[in-house]
This record gives sequence, structure tokens and C-alpha cells, in this order.
Amino acid sequence: MGKEDEGRIGVVAALVRGAFLVNAVYGESAREYGITSQQGQLLCVLMARPLGMGELGATLGLAKSSLTGLVDRTERNGLVRREPDPRDLRAVRVALTPEGSRLVEDFYAETCRRIDRLPKGLSDAERGALADLLGRVVLDNQVPVVFAEPDDGAARRR
Repeated sequence: MGKEDEGRIGVVAALVRGAFLVNAVYGESAREYGITSQQGQLLCVLMARPLGMGELGATLGLAKSSLTGLVDRTERNGLVRREPDPRDLRAVRVALTPEGSRLVEDFYAETCRRIDRLPKGLSDAERGALADLLGRVVLDNQVPVVFAEPDDGAARRR
């Protein structure tokens, strides 16, 4: 009889299945807003500020060619634009357009609502413990900020 038969899952399976669960919610939300999950990630990363292609590639974990295609497609949809980097005239930064800003604000809020409902069966104390433990895993592994804290409204405003 395995752990799952006893109503328990090991840490590896729990993390992997949890990632799948969050990705599924993220993908469902993205589809409803007419974008792909990857475009949603790009838009959420750009909420804080425009970023150079190198920074975006490192943050999203994408190779240069994959990132270029993602930015091209998102730019064609009118959600981002390339602009000169004031620190390096040879480089460009990617920034949200006004349409992209409007869409990502709504997409972000809806995605946060959906993800916040996932641990609905946990008490406040259990939710706090879950956040503390997952936060430690994320920080210990130096995961880049690809999704801002839902209650950090100041970081999302420019």
C-alpha cells in the first residue's frame, strides 16, 4: 500500500503534480483571454517594468530563438512593443503596450483568484505554512520573479 492509498503523497509527486495543477489553471485563464500560457507569462513578467531580451530570456528560461518568436507573436497581437534601451543603443527592451497593460491586469487578477482557490480546503494557518514552505523552496532555488505577489499592487503600478 503506497502513500497515495493512505491519502498522502510524497514531496516529489506533490511538487510535480502541484506544478501541473497551477499550469493547468494558468493555461485555462490564458485561453479565456485569447493568449497562450507563454504570452501570459511574458506579460506578467513585464508588469513591473520593460526588460531587455537577455533579462527576459533568463527570467523565462527561454533560448534566444524561442524568446524572439514569443515576443514577435505577442507584438503582432499588439500587446508588447520593442523600444530602444536607453543604456545601450544596440539593444532593445520589451514593454507592454496600453492594450497589453489592460489585458494583463485583468488576466493577472483572474489568474490570482483561480490559484488562490486551489487550497480552499486549508485553514488560514495551513495556508500560511504552505506559503512559507513553498516560498523557502522557491527562494532556495533562486527562482526568478515571474509572477508578482497578488497583494503587491505598488509593484504593478508604474
